[in-house]
Amino acid sequence: MRVTIHRRTRRGVALVALMASGALALSACSGDSGAMPGDDGGGDGDVEIRYAWWGSDDRHQTTQEIIDLFEEKNPGITVTPDFTDWDGYWDKLATATAAGDTPDVITQEERYLSEYASQDIIADLGELGVDTSEIPAETLATGTIDDTLYGVATGVNAYAMVADPQIFADAGVEMPDDTTWTWEDYVDVAGKLSKGAGDGVWGTQDYGFNEAGLAVLARQKGETLYTPDGELGLSKETVAEFFQVSLDLMANEGQPDASRSVEYQNAGPEGSLLGTNAGAMGVWWSNQLGALSDASGRELELLRLPGESQFERTGMYFKPAMYYSISATTEHPEESAKFVDFLLNDPEVAALQLTDRGLPSNTTVREAILPELTAADQKVAEFMEGLESDVVDNPPVPPQGSSEMQDIMIRINTEVLFGNLTPDEAADAFLKDVGAAIGG
Repeated sequence: MRVTIHRRTRRGVALVALMASGALALSACSGDSGAMPGDDGGGDGDVEIRYAWWGSDDRHQTTQEIIDLFEEKNPGITVTPDFTDWDGYWDKLATATAAGDTPDVITQEERYLSEYASQDIIADLGELGVDTSEIPAETLATGTIDDTLYGVATGVNAYAMVADPQIFADAGVEMPDDTTWTWEDYVDVAGKLSKGAGDGVWGTQDYGFNEAGLAVLARQKGETLYTPDGELGLSKETVAEFFQVSLDLMANEGQPDASRSVEYQNAGPEGSLLGTNAGAMGVWWSNQLGALSDASGRELELLRLPGESQFERTGMYFKPAMYYSISATTEHPEESAKFVDFLLNDPEVAALQLTDRGLPSNTTVREAILPELTAADQKVAEFMEGLESDVVDNPPVPPQGSSEMQDIMIRINTEVLFGNLTPDEAADAFLKDVGAAIGG
C-alpha cells in the first residue's frame, strides 16, 4: 500500500503567519550574530550588499577572505558580512525578513528553501544572469521549484556509509562489496563485527535519526520521500522496514542499546563510534569524512549504502550542501547576482573554500582544486565521481514544512529504540506527523 498525503492550505507552519509575529518556527534557537569584531564590512564602495551565512569560526574567516577578494576585484561594491552559527541562523533570518531587512544574498538549506520561495522572499536566479553553465543540470534542479531557480547549490554531498578498515581487520570480517550488499547483509556484518572486535567496539552506529537514510531506501524501492508536488510519496511498509533495521541491529548486538545510541547521536562526529574508535561503521554525509578521520586518527573509507542492487533501482543521490539565494526585494539585484556568480565560478574562491561548502557544484573549479584537497577530501571526490553513473536522479526540493522533519525523525526513532513504538506504529506516526507538517 502506498500512502500519498496531499498538501493543503498552510496552517501554523506557514511562513507568512510566523513572520507576522516576528519568529519562524524552523527548528532554530539563539546565537551570536553580526560581523566579526572590528570588521565594518569592507571599503568605501558606492553600493553595499549584505551576505548572510552560518558556520564555524573557520568558515567565517575564510568567507571574509573571499569577501575581501571580491571587493578588490569589484571596486564600488561593499559586502557586509552577516553570520551566526547554525542554531541561531534561522531565527535571525526570520526576524530580519519580518522586519523588512532581508539580506541581499542569503545562504539557504534544502529543508528551508520552499518556506522562503513560497512567500516570494527569494528571487528567480534565472532572471538575474548568474552564470550556471558549469553546473550540471541535475544539480541545478535541486534548487528549482515550479521551473523557477530559487537557489544554486554551493556544492554537493552524498549520504554514505563510513567504515573503519582497521576494525574490520581486527574482527576478521571482510569489507563488504558496496555495489551488491543488501540491508540484510548490513545487519549481519555489523553483528559479526561486534562479536569479533571485542568488548566496547560495535559494528555500527544507529542510522534512524536522519531521514536521508529513509529517502535512500524509498528511492531504492521505486518510491520517494517527497514528490515534486510536495506530497509524501512512500509506503507505510517502507517506513516500517526502515525502523525495523535498527531493532534487528540491537537484537544481534550489531549496534549499541537505546540509551547509548541516543548518546552517540548527540555527540557529533568527534564523539561518534567511528570518531572514538568504538565502531566499525556509521552513516554520515560524505563531507564529514575529514572530521571523522581526524577524530579517529585512522584512514576511513566511504561505501555506498546497502541495497543499491537489491530492489528496483539505486537510491543514492547528490544533496546540495547549501544554496546561494538572492532576496526578491534587494535594492541591488545586479550587484548581488555578480557576487553569487563570483562565489560559484571564481577559481580563487574555490581555492580558498575547497570543500567547506560541499564538493563545488561548478565542475570546472572542482577539478582545479582536487590537487589541493586533503587525503580525506580527495577520497570524497573520488567517491562522488564513482557515484555519478549510478545516481538515477536527485530528489525534488522538500516542500514547505519539511523543516520539521528532523525533529520528527529524532522523536519517533527514539521511541522505537526504547520499545515504546513498534515499527508499524512508528510508520503510522511518521506519516501522520510529517503529513501534518507539510500540510496534509
